[in-house]
Amino acid sequence: MLPLATSYAATGNDAPGTVDLLIRGGTVYDGSDRPPFVGDVAITGDRIVAVGPSLDIAAAKVEDARGMIVSPGFIDAHTHPDSYIRSSNPTERLNVPWLAQGVSTIVIGVDGSGDFNVADDLAALEASGIGTNVAALVGFGAIRAEVIGEIDRAPTPAELEKEKAVVAKAMCEGAFGFSTGLFYAPQSYSQTDEVVALAREAAARGGIYDTHQRDESSYTIGLVASVEEAIDIGRQAGLPVHFAHIKALGVDVHEQSAAVIAHIERARAEGIDVTADQYPWTASGSNLQAALVPRWAVDGGYDAMLERFGDPATLARIKVEMEENLRRRGGRDSLLLTATGVPWTGKTLGKMATQWNLSPVDAAIRILSSNVEFDDNRSRGSLSRSQLAQTASFNMAEADVEAFMKQPWVVTGSDGSDGHPRQYASFPRKYQTYVKERAVISLRDFIHQSTGATADIYGMTERGYLRPGYYADVLILDPDEYAPRADYVNARVPSVGVRSLVVNGTEVLRDGKPTGAAPGHGIRHVPPDGSCS
Repeated sequence: MLPLATSYAATGNDAPGTVDLLIRGGTVYDGSDRPPFVGDVAITGDRIVAVGPSLDIAAAKVEDARGMIVSPGFIDAHTHPDSYIRSSNPTERLNVPWLAQGVSTIVIGVDGSGDFNVADDLAALEASGIGTNVAALVGFGAIRAEVIGEIDRAPTPAELEKEKAVVAKAMCEGAFGFSTGLFYAPQSYSQTDEVVALAREAAARGGIYDTHQRDESSYTIGLVASVEEAIDIGRQAGLPVHFAHIKALGVDVHEQSAAVIAHIERARAEGIDVTADQYPWTASGSNLQAALVPRWAVDGGYDAMLERFGDPATLARIKVEMEENLRRRGGRDSLLLTATGVPWTGKTLGKMATQWNLSPVDAAIRILSSNVEFDDNRSRGSLSRSQLAQTASFNMAEADVEAFMKQPWVVTGSDGSDGHPRQYASFPRKYQTYVKERAVISLRDFIHQSTGATADIYGMTERGYLRPGYYADVLILDPDEYAPRADYVNARVPSVGVRSLVVNGTEVLRDGKPTGAAPGHGIRHVPPDGSCS
């Protein structure tokens, strides 16, 4: 028998009058790590007004949630949703791939990407009508490309001051932290001291350092040294460190999860607040350029890379390094090509190499050099050359995935991007595979890792928990039916099992189907008093 909750139950003295919505009789997980209870959640306007067992409250509408799980809406710690939330199509802006998973809030500006004009961007997204809430980070890649360009050199003192000013401005406009993608050019051209200088601007305004670390594999400095660099950035800059999509990528670093965990535990014992998010898949999402082409070969941008392909001597050097990168990724059949509407859709790089009678590296170069234009019938027009080279890269070991997932400082993030099923199915896959089938983590841990723990990492106030006064982001899901439907070949299939999802007090999914409502907010970080004067 489930225990009764006492902490948030409305009493006879403080119970509200008639509420807008009463969710009755579900198994309530409040977003914390406390045990669930059978009870009710009352909502008026965009706020939760009461949570507890058998609330004696009149309601304009009562939702029978008996046999269902009731929890906060999930918070996705790491997303790439631009093709939806920035679409010209209002239906796409509902962000159904995430709604169907039970996600009410997404974090953008990850991996150093995004718009550093945070105030304008959040206001525009909110005004356009989006289905999920959006929280933003300010991205190093966007800043460096703007101030320095896509070239391999350090900033001048004046350029560094410009970069710092952009971070400070974005933090004061509501960014929750500073993000980097040090694996990707042009961010990979930076030295640690440049990153520390910018991270200090986020630290001064109460933000976090969120990083796609420099090396998740054995490309440059190696996985463990990269973890040490990220922690040292937090140590020097004086702010929390959050590892994006933590993993041990490639055959050279399989089974190194234990070493990574040990380094993070030592840093936490030292007093550095270190956390991570993770997606529940053994294949990462990338493109052939990022996965295979050496960073020096993309100095100056994509067109500069193509020019180097045209020089026989340079191309020969590039191909040698691409062969080694393909080896560390797991070989010719470890890269599944996921762009839609092209001849290589749903095929491995190895299969295309055989079909074209080329080596796998030459097949990759052919794809990277393509300039195919097409419409994928989703109102987004032609894809870029890098998008044409999207891949699912099978490079992780299950033992490492499970080891990271068990850590109390790891939360759920989809890294959801076009062409990979994680965009549509990460949260239900984690539930089905790692909670129900393998019992790697408990249901309570899964919900805590997908709600309150994530809100705490980013400092999202009044989100992530079912508590009176908090925003009414509330999920009702069927524990027997909640499941993924997308796979690596059919990546754009919505998940099932969400009975209802409420965002800011408005129902956006009913009986698993979109209502058409778009109540999503731009959630803004509030810097400490005096830090933005």
